[in-house]
Parts: sequence; C-alpha cells; structure tokens
Amino acid sequence: MRRQNQIRRLHLHPPPINHRILPSPDGFFKHLLFSFTSIYEYQEALNEGSLSCRDAVLHYLERIRRLSHLNAFVQVYDNEALETADRLDIERREGKKPGRLHGVVIGIKDVICFQNHPVTAGSHILDGFRSLYHATAVERLLTEGAIIIGHLNCDEFAMGSSNENAPVYGRVKNALDPEKVPGGSSGGSAVAVQASLCMLSLGSDTGGSIRQPADFCGIIGLKPTYGRISRYGLIAYASSFDQIGIFGRNISDIAVLLEVMSGFDPRDATSSKQPVPNYAECLTPNAQRLTVNSQRSTVNNLPSTDNPQRIAVLKETLSHPSLDPEIRHRITEFLSDLRSKGHEVVEISFDLLDYIVPAYYILTTAEASSNLSRFDGVRYGHRTADKKARFPEFYLKTRSEGFGKEVKRRILLGTFVLSAGYYEAYFSKAQKVRKILTERTKLIFNEFDLILSPTVPTTAFKTGEKSSDPVAMYLADLYTVYANLVGIPGISLPLFTHTNGMPFGVQAMTNQFRELSLLQFSNELMQQYKSYEIPTL
Repeated sequence: MRRQNQIRRLHLHPPPINHRILPSPDGFFKHLLFSFTSIYEYQEALNEGSLSCRDAVLHYLERIRRLSHLNAFVQVYDNEALETADRLDIERREGKKPGRLHGVVIGIKDVICFQNHPVTAGSHILDGFRSLYHATAVERLLTEGAIIIGHLNCDEFAMGSSNENAPVYGRVKNALDPEKVPGGSSGGSAVAVQASLCMLSLGSDTGGSIRQPADFCGIIGLKPTYGRISRYGLIAYASSFDQIGIFGRNISDIAVLLEVMSGFDPRDATSSKQPVPNYAECLTPNAQRLTVNSQRSTVNNLPSTDNPQRIAVLKETLSHPSLDPEIRHRITEFLSDLRSKGHEVVEISFDLLDYIVPAYYILTTAEASSNLSRFDGVRYGHRTADKKARFPEFYLKTRSEGFGKEVKRRILLGTFVLSAGYYEAYFSKAQKVRKILTERTKLIFNEFDLILSPTVPTTAFKTGEKSSDPVAMYLADLYTVYANLVGIPGISLPLFTHTNGMPFGVQAMTNQFRELSLLQFSNELMQQYKSYEIPTL
C-alpha cells in the first residue's frame, strides 16, 4: 500500500477547528459543516480524514446560497468547484503530493481573469466577455491546489470606496449591518471573508480598495509592494497604482497566499525579480525579524525590548479634522501602550497629507482615461444595438451605454488633466508631488521600521450617505492612497470596536519589499491587541 503524502503543515498552532455533522435539508445525505480557523487546521482535518475538500465546498456553497442577500458573489462556479474538490480528494487518498493550498476555497474579485469564465469588472461594457487566460496570481493558486469558488462583486472598474458604483450587479451589503457599506472597491471580496463565504479572497488595491473594506468589515487586508505580485490578468484601472492583494482572518493564511503568488512574471514587465522570502515559516515563534538597521530581534509573541521597532506616526494623520474622535482617542492609547512595551514611537511632521488625495485622483484618472480607451465595442464586450451608427457615433453610443456614472466622471477628469491646456497645471504637478512623496518616504524609512496610522477616518457609513458628494467619498481614501503613490506595502488590522458596534483598526506600512517584517509585526499586534470578533452570521 502506498504511503500517503501529508499536506505540508506550518507549525503555527491556531485554535482547533470546530466541526460537526448535520443532516442536509433534503435528508438524503450529510456533509460536514465546520468553522474555518486557518489553512493549517483545515489541512490537518483533511489529513486525518475527518473532512474532505468536497465537504468544505458544499459548506461554502450552502452559506453563499443562504447569505445571497449580501450580494457578494456575481458568479458562483459550483459544479466546477465540486469537480476540483473531488479530484483533490482522490489525489490525496492516492498519496499524491498535495500543493500548499490543497483544497483551500478562494473567491476572486471580478477584475481578475479566470480562464473560460466571465469577467466584467462590474461593467456593462464587458457584457458577454469570457477570459481567454488565467491571471498569473490565479494560475499560481491553482498550481498549488486552490479551489476557485466564484467571482466577487466590486465597484465598476474598481472605481469606488463603498461598492455603490455597481450598475450591473448592484451594491454589496455589509454583513454586520446591511444598511451600511462594506467599503470599496473590493467590497464583495471583503464581505465574502467577513461572512465566511470562502476561506480567503483576492482583491485589487489602487488607492486603498483592499485595506479600506477590510477595516469596514473587521478582517485583515494586505496590499503588497507594487510589483511583488504580477498584474498580468488584472483588468487595469491605473497601471502604476494597481496591485493584487489578499483578504483573510489571520496573518498565517495571508502569508501563505502571498508567498505562493509573489515573484517575477515575464508577462508583466513591472513585476519584481526580488527574491521571495519564506513568509509563512518565518511567522513561527523565535523567527527573526530585521529592524531598520538590519539587526535581528526575536519574535516570541511579545515585542522584543532588546531590539525594539522604531515606529513613525505621521502627526497630521491623527490631527486631521475628518478623523472620528473615538478612533483618534483609541489609536492614541494604542500608541502609548506600544511605547510602554519598549517600542520607539515617534510622531513626525508630514505636511504633504492634504496633497495626497488630489495628486492621487489626478494621476489615477489620467491613467484610467488611457486604459479604458480600449473598450470600444469593436473586438469584445458591449456594442450599441444601433446598426446605423457610424464613426464616431458608434463609439459614442457604445461607451455611453456601457460605462456607468462614476467611470464616466473619472474618464472625463483624466482626459481633462491630460489635455494640452491643463497638463502642466494638473498632471505635471501631481507627478512632482508623487516624486516628493517618494523621496520623503525613503527618508522616513532610513530612520524607522514602520509607519502606523488609522486605516480610514470613520467606521463604515450608511448606504447613500456620501454618494451625492464625490469629494467626501474620495476623502475616505485619505490614509490609504499614500502607500499606492509610493509603492510600499500596507496592511489593515481589525483590532478595535467602536461604540457604534462597528470594527476599526490600524494601518501598518513598511518599506518596499519588507512584507516579512510587516507580517511579523502584524502577527504580534493581532495576538496582543485584537479585541474585535466577527459575530456568527
């Protein structure tokens, strides 16, 4: 008899998995329902034989059906997911070596290509389009045994901060309070993890579209360094800002996914050739973390006072008038506690904060006006039904019918700032601001290991509260767009609970390609400070 290969396990020892057998509604068969805690515990159960990949997929399909009112999924690939689960179960029982993501059920944002499946970016302009290839990130997940269960709702072309800009599928609802927004643009990806509709999910982050909805939904959201994960197969909004990222409930799972998806891709010239660290293994106790001076400090679930982290806090982020007073007070207490544990926390002046959002929207809309010019109805997607339309009326009708209101607004704004009469006044100056920000960031990281800030100025707001005021909506990105402008990694950690019952957290950022230090420190914070727990839904 062949010896069965064990799934590679990380010795992270999270809480044990809870599972129980319940009868199905029709009474003809039973499948295992369980409470997912981590990839490690899930794969332990698979190895023990107390659970199968099919059981997991059936469990999530049932939850997707039961919580369909949240509108998180736009496409569910039930038959395909079950077929993949069955194949993985057979391979495991036959002793074939499993991948690192063997049986892990993942949802992907509707801007990420999955071969032979629809991908619409939430827009009528891509009606009927099916992807001809896999995104590199998806390809790498599948190679390691992941199960893609469906595509997730989002703001049209990832343009939005509330998931209300969704002309095709409608808005996503925050599972904690359906009257409130989940954040955007990756609202569906955030709610899918929040409501346990899948184990982890992929989103895209152009100016906070992973970290902001993660904060609103009480989960973890990671945006890696620009170029760490290939953008091949990601429908572009603003090419020099876009980055695929990860939603999850614990740092260890996010580390595994990041490691699998990272690395150079010859199909994406902006992907980095920097070596990919062993993110997952280095989260274990006694792993070593590099400080700013390349000294090593031991991580034992408590901050090391022998080599404390040097943490910068941008003074203006805490004094900004848009910041909720309760969030300000709680984060100030949190920073004081970090000081008491031996970390060096220094408030530094950052007089560029008020220039960040204007520079971001000028540059991203300019890139969007160029990127979205490819959607013309000639080769794929929506085409006007008017057979008599000729050039340029054909383009005018096709694009006017296909694009939603917010996308049109940003195309027009981008075209305006790139026009001959206004290029120097707007686009050129925004580029200069970006360069100054990049230089200032290098100086900060010459002295500090991390930057901490609020993730969002407020907790999740009510549906429609800001939809009539685009400027107020754009300010929701106040603290997150900075990382995209300078290309550094950022993570949102759901540490606290507001008196209104909604979660909020902190954002941590490190220098480019220092995700390992970011994940290690985030793991410490989650173990020591996390007080918010998502209720059973």
